[in-house]
Amino acid sequence: MLAKSSHGQAMAGKTQYVKKEAFDNHHQTEIRWLGNASIMINSHGTNIMIDPLLEGFDMPLLIDMPILPSQVPSLDAILITHIDNDHFSRMTCTDLKTVCNKYYAPNYVGDVMLEEGYPVQKCDIGDGFKVGSLDVKLTPAKHNWQNGSKKWQYRFWLEKDYCGYWLDTPDGTIWLLGDSQLLESHLHMKQPNVILFDFADNEWHITLNGAIKLANTYPDADLICIHWGCVDAPDMTPFNGNPEVLFDKIINPERIKVLAPGECYVLGENQ
Repeated sequence: MLAKSSHGQAMAGKTQYVKKEAFDNHHQTEIRWLGNASIMINSHGTNIMIDPLLEGFDMPLLIDMPILPSQVPSLDAILITHIDNDHFSRMTCTDLKTVCNKYYAPNYVGDVMLEEGYPVQKCDIGDGFKVGSLDVKLTPAKHNWQNGSKKWQYRFWLEKDYCGYWLDTPDGTIWLLGDSQLLESHLHMKQPNVILFDFADNEWHITLNGAIKLANTYPDADLICIHWGCVDAPDMTPFNGNPEVLFDKIINPERIKVLAPGECYVLGENQ
């Protein structure tokens, strides 16, 4: 049973702090969930982070951060999926500038990052690029919720302003859909080895039913649960998911990986 907050929200396990040695070349591909939607991948010494939110979030948290920007020795790249501040953390990305070689981002957030002085390569959906041992490709997402909010209607938000990432590593494939409704194209990918698995039951995320459908479309993929148990928001569906609801609904439920923040998953070790 997962621990619960005082409001009954499922909480991630006790943080496992990421040490400097985690950035060394261990001749394998290691995935660490850093909390919320933040991911660290070390593939044979190539180190990247996706949507790192390591400090300064504007909502209360249920976890300790597994690593702070000042503790990161070096990064080959940071990948950003979209503009929302739980994915594009300006404070984190700014504080990592001195140790990060390059940033990658889709359309609008890429434009914003260029204007703000980040060394960013702006990409379109379907574009690919190489970072060390990783071949990376942007996959489509639909998360343009801002069009329905008066606060954000200073522009028209396009689907291409949001993305997921497909990563080919020497040890297998990793897929992050990003924050997205389930798209038909998501059901026609090649079989990934690992899905970084958002199961938030929210209309602008995948929804619980959508997450189950996706998982059962790829019955051999390990599912690393993300976007849950970290932000103290028991009434907000993007943050209040509980992995325990998945186990009796997903084919091969042993592949559901409920990691603690900072815990290491080795790609291919148990596949």
